[in-house]
Amino acid sequence: MHIAVVGTGYVGLVTGACFADLGHEVVLVDNNEERIAALRNGEVPIHERFLPELLARHRGERIKFSGDLQAATRASAAVFIAVGTPPTESGDADMSYVESVAREISGGVDGYKVVVEKSTVPVYTSQWIRTIIMRNGADPSHFDVASNPEFLREGTAVTDFLYPDRIVVGVESERGAEVMRQIYGPLTSGWYYGRGETIPRPAASSAKTTPRLIITSTKSAELIKHASNAFLAMKISFINAVASICESVGANVEQVCDGIGTDSRIGPRFMSPGIGYGGSCFPKDLLAFRAVAKESGYDFRLLEEVIRINEDQRRRFLRKVRSVLWTFRGKRLAVLGLAFKGGTDDIRESPAVLLVEELLREGCRVCAYDPAAMERAKAVLKSGVEFASDAYEAATGADALLILTEWEEFATLDLERLRTLVKYPIVLDGRNLYDPAVMVEHGFSYYSVGRPAALTEELPGTRSQKKERA
Repeated sequence: MHIAVVGTGYVGLVTGACFADLGHEVVLVDNNEERIAALRNGEVPIHERFLPELLARHRGERIKFSGDLQAATRASAAVFIAVGTPPTESGDADMSYVESVAREISGGVDGYKVVVEKSTVPVYTSQWIRTIIMRNGADPSHFDVASNPEFLREGTAVTDFLYPDRIVVGVESERGAEVMRQIYGPLTSGWYYGRGETIPRPAASSAKTTPRLIITSTKSAELIKHASNAFLAMKISFINAVASICESVGANVEQVCDGIGTDSRIGPRFMSPGIGYGGSCFPKDLLAFRAVAKESGYDFRLLEEVIRINEDQRRRFLRKVRSVLWTFRGKRLAVLGLAFKGGTDDIRESPAVLLVEELLREGCRVCAYDPAAMERAKAVLKSGVEFASDAYEAATGADALLILTEWEEFATLDLERLRTLVKYPIVLDGRNLYDPAVMVEHGFSYYSVGRPAALTEELPGTRSQKKERA
């Protein structure tokens, strides 16, 4: 099938590359000429596992790039809208990019098309897209509008697309539903999984069967996306609140998580305490969902508390750093991790970046390292931060080492080497990557989230019990 994908950001690039791997003919459309030229030249603008391989495999064959949306619409049976919907000052989603695309699509509707909203959008968006396209002259019998929300996690977006838990399609006509069934047929039929050169199935889904295609109304599909992200954010904030209680009473949050997560009604996923969620989805989507609820006449106060706990989690970690170091001014801190999560170079709403900014305001000197996000971070953290070539360079001469992003390489550091490089053997781990007993064995005083501190020596003002070396 011929498919146009409008927008070459995280969602658009992954969607287009994966559709091509399913066997479809894809044109990726963007009005940024420099970006289109870079993509044609083989550049990949985002850090996403398996995406460079897919683009290289299909570039110039099943994947083409264009700046002409109307021509791409005329040549396609389905047009997926994957442009940004950033939050406004009030928290509502800014729909101006979606509206602009809908207006332009109308000029290319010369036969039956399915226009698919792939961006995360508030309820009623599909109706507005249909209205805009009709207002600009398209025959209403020549198109349907569908909602096909994405459930992609940055860092694992390609495998999330190709090995999904479910595929949600909101559509109001059987004709439109049939087009969407054909588009996703290679996944729902199992054909894709039986062919050669597929992207490897992630271990977590090794026993799964083919994904279920869920057909709903467009309004239900639009709500499913926002409700899913809100629920996941709630789980993160919930376990972070539990971690705070664990710290106060001397309990171990990992043991609590094990006891909670083995309940099949709850499950262990998104039950890892840390310094809070970030990224382009959860913060924006919670604000948008709250705005939708308010507009609908419902006071969704639970969302307010989820947001408040997440913001407080960063402040709690900052207070922990201060309690360990006593004073900030003049301290040299090594920071490992700037992306909002491991596996991506995205620093949007990154709790790591927000913490670094606060440390700089307090007078700290920061030397930071991230495997993928430093170039993006340099554009934001323009002064007061040194950028190291690896974790060991960042740690050299540091008064304390802070782990702020859960990159796999940070969990496998050479602790003997690290101990010789730092000025003081203090590690504050905002992602709980290490066993406290192991850190003490290697001579570190180790502080994490929701677990008792593991100390090589008693420090003034600490309430944690000293752990003796074996």
